Amino acid sequence: MHRIGVFVCHCGTNIAATVDVKAVAEAMKQEPGVVFSVDYQYMCSEGGQTMIQDAIKEQKLTGVVVCSCSPRMHEATFRKAASKAGINPYMVEIANIREQCSWIHKDIMTATEKAIILARTAVAKVQLNAPLVAGESPVTKRALVIGGGIAGMQTALDIAEAGFEVDIVEKQPTIGGKMTQIDKTFPTLDCASCILTPKMVDCAQNEKIHIYAYSEVEEVNGFVGNFTAKIRKKARYVDTTKCTGCGVCTEKCPQKEVPNEFNLGLNTRRAIYIPFAQAVPKVATIDADYCTMLKTGKCGVCSKVCTAGAIDYKQQDEIIEEKYGAIVAATGYNPINIEKYDEFAYSQSKDVVTSLELERLMNAAGPSSGTLIRPSYLDKQDDPKAHPKTIVFVQCVGSRSDDGCGKPYCSKICCMYTAKHAMLIREKYPDTDVYVFYIDVRTPGKLFDEFYRRAVEQYGVHYIKGMVGKVAPQPDGTLSVQASDLIANKQLHINADLVVLATAIEPDKTARSVATMLRASMDTNDFFTEAHAKLRPVESPTAGVFLSGVCQGPKDIPETVSQASAAAAKVIGLLAKDKLTGNPCVAQPDELMCNGCSSCEKVCPYGAITYSDKEFRQPDRTVAIRRVASVNEAVCQGCGACTVACPSGAMDLKGFSNKQIMAEVDAICK
Repeated sequence: MHRIGVFVCHCGTNIAATVDVKAVAEAMKQEPGVVFSVDYQYMCSEGGQTMIQDAIKEQKLTGVVVCSCSPRMHEATFRKAASKAGINPYMVEIANIREQCSWIHKDIMTATEKAIILARTAVAKVQLNAPLVAGESPVTKRALVIGGGIAGMQTALDIAEAGFEVDIVEKQPTIGGKMTQIDKTFPTLDCASCILTPKMVDCAQNEKIHIYAYSEVEEVNGFVGNFTAKIRKKARYVDTTKCTGCGVCTEKCPQKEVPNEFNLGLNTRRAIYIPFAQAVPKVATIDADYCTMLKTGKCGVCSKVCTAGAIDYKQQDEIIEEKYGAIVAATGYNPINIEKYDEFAYSQSKDVVTSLELERLMNAAGPSSGTLIRPSYLDKQDDPKAHPKTIVFVQCVGSRSDDGCGKPYCSKICCMYTAKHAMLIREKYPDTDVYVFYIDVRTPGKLFDEFYRRAVEQYGVHYIKGMVGKVAPQPDGTLSVQASDLIANKQLHINADLVVLATAIEPDKTARSVATMLRASMDTNDFFTEAHAKLRPVESPTAGVFLSGVCQGPKDIPETVSQASAAAAKVIGLLAKDKLTGNPCVAQPDELMCNGCSSCEKVCPYGAITYSDKEFRQPDRTVAIRRVASVNEAVCQGCGACTVACPSGAMDLKGFSNKQIMAEVDAICK
């Protein structure tokens, strides 16, 4: 029997206010195997750890139970303390009497009784604990960044600056992400391209960064430090090693009526195209859905005019397989589909636009070369009605919505970019009336509230607290906006030339499939879930997978860049190690009980279980070949799914064996 020491923490008043910790310590002295029991104000402090170490040496303890907070907080702390005192760190158990007890009970007697039960349970488990030794695995010193927006680029640049190889995989023909479509940024009103394009060029010129644009990650296997990824490099039908980006092919292509997705369909492009002037890599791409040559075999104009001989109509997708030590998800976001919000007439009038479409209309590289033109007049810009004189902004379209159509969360950036749009319009077109209908104005960032006040006080933007109920197109081309003014308690009717909808943002559609592939967690809104909201905000619960940018939740550009660099720092810390210590609490099959049914293999989310044929000597001294399970301990994460699925009870988990679990149950039932 083990010699067990029990250490009960007050945690200030977090535990002691609801639990009689001294009573818990006294009760534990009566448990079999417990030779020492004490309470202390802060067990996680240096004094508390010293107390544990001294007790281990003086009392010759072989097992330790710490009654304190969640093991997620300080299990590693107490294990290190025990290890320094000379006992195996996996002979330490944590009884969570804070989150599972004091924080959920108000009555001190009830809470104390439960704390005693939890402590007794941990003691019962320690009695059956055995020393475990963690294995080691090498680290592949290369990182994969999925997504080439500002988050992905900043992460890649920081990793590369530390001297590690990094691959950026971007599904679009160019890196840059949504920021390439933005005109100005808040709260400084500086040019988005002027900030972004140097980053794009830096990525292209950095010898440590390898850009796979127009590509997607198809498969990821392995574990932290040793991932293997398959990347599909989609056919551009252009040899990127030969293309000079001269643009002659894009000028001569006869297929002109392809919707331009970069300008959100506000104008058209050719079937062969370069998304925008500063694209990286600046090479052409043929759109197979519209190219006449690829569809019918008749045309070939781009091939004829290409002096570099870069056009290759027979090009096929290419699969690239690479090994990585760490993976960063930076999949970005998209505005939500607002088809369900037809009360705003988005599908009925071209002059009802989203905020991102307004960005393109105001951008010098946009469909109207930076002149604010009503979309319905883009082909007749000289018409006096082309320039909007009254503009209405509608906030929170799809944000903070519980109607089933939108999103329940605040999209965080809408209030600020609407203030930016309003200021830019009033500055360039002072004769334009701008109305903003809002529920609340949320400006929590540095200089954000001052920025919003400038829009109201300096630029004369009409902010009206109220909701827009309906937008109705009129025969004369204007838009009748019916809204409420909650402060004045009256209904408003405004004839607008342009209505701008501040739509909610949501994770990119690829986020769910990427998370499944990486075995990462997601919330109900398809944002990646961090390992700990406060202490590990850029880490996924899956070891070796990190989060960067809006894939984790709505955020602005500075916040995105901050998180990108934080994710890079975590990756660098991982890649700097030559070896990683694994988790010794892994699955362990009993080959004599295994019946080879494959149930455990099917439920293992990490691919750690395989089957092989082995020879077994029978009682009659004959040899039989049986199919049995085998666990790759370097891949296994100790989730326990296999132990539950195994019908014969052959699969067990080190440190959480069936005997240990049943001992805990028996202790609870005493």
